[in-house]
Amino acid sequence: MAKALITGGAGFIGSHLAEGLLAKGWEVRVLDNFATGHRENIKHIINQIDLLEGDVTNLTTVRFATRNIDVIFHEAALPSVPRSVKNPLESNEVNITGTLNVLLAARDNNVKRVVYAASSSAYGDQPTLPKIETMAPDPLSPYAIGKYAGELYAQTFTRLYGLSTISLRYFNVFGPRQDPTTQYAGVIAKFIRFALQCQPFTIDGDGEQSRDFTYVENVVNVNLQAAEAKFEGSPVVNIAFGQRTTINQLAKTLNEITHQKLELVYGSPRAGDVRHSHADISRARQLLSYDPRIDLRQGLERTLEWYKSK
Repeated sequence: MAKALITGGAGFIGSHLAEGLLAKGWEVRVLDNFATGHRENIKHIINQIDLLEGDVTNLTTVRFATRNIDVIFHEAALPSVPRSVKNPLESNEVNITGTLNVLLAARDNNVKRVVYAASSSAYGDQPTLPKIETMAPDPLSPYAIGKYAGELYAQTFTRLYGLSTISLRYFNVFGPRQDPTTQYAGVIAKFIRFALQCQPFTIDGDGEQSRDFTYVENVVNVNLQAAEAKFEGSPVVNIAFGQRTTINQLAKTLNEITHQKLELVYGSPRAGDVRHSHADISRARQLLSYDPRIDLRQGLERTLEWYKSK
């Protein structure tokens, strides 16, 4: 039986990934410091996983966590562009040093593969759409720099030490368990909260900025593929739905789904934010047989149902 370590496994994406791996018959170990993850996310599978409470910034902890592991899914990170703008040193420590620690431990413990959660923020605000992996990165925030640096480290560890790595550039992942309560919450989590509380949609900027929203189940499925796929080198792969939606359109869709006419209230744009994000997912389809089945509207409906149940 294959053994997986999920760093950040009590987080939004990590907890869904843990479920997906268990369903496929993997043994699952989770490493989380619960800074942004929640015990609530994994309480229903707590007896099926090996839970280690610890931090990826501690190399000794990571070495221990990676013993007898076949594949690492490195999801642990300090998310949010605004948070990184406010505290770049903390962002650097978790997102760069933490990733280096994971790669070092993987190399030294003979892990077969590291699947790294990279970010579409690496592209920055380049006007060319859709974003394709051959474009030169142009990160605009400490968070984006950190996630891109992780890709470079992964590629270097493949070249220097023969460690198999792949970087999945996530585009605006959303779904159940995304925390809407923090000031750094993702826009869909925040908007669903507004919708359920019948409050106006508060929008940063003019709302015409666009995103390629990606439902979490699509992301889990492609991670499972990435764990076992055959490929050369250390590829970087866009993971998205492949469709562009403006923030104004998102609010309109939520109004339709909830049968409301909530007002849209506009504020100042956020520092470090990208204007438009839209992915070319040809490489994911070719390399990982990626087939995102759940579109934005279906994902919103499922996510709304989950939040209502909570």
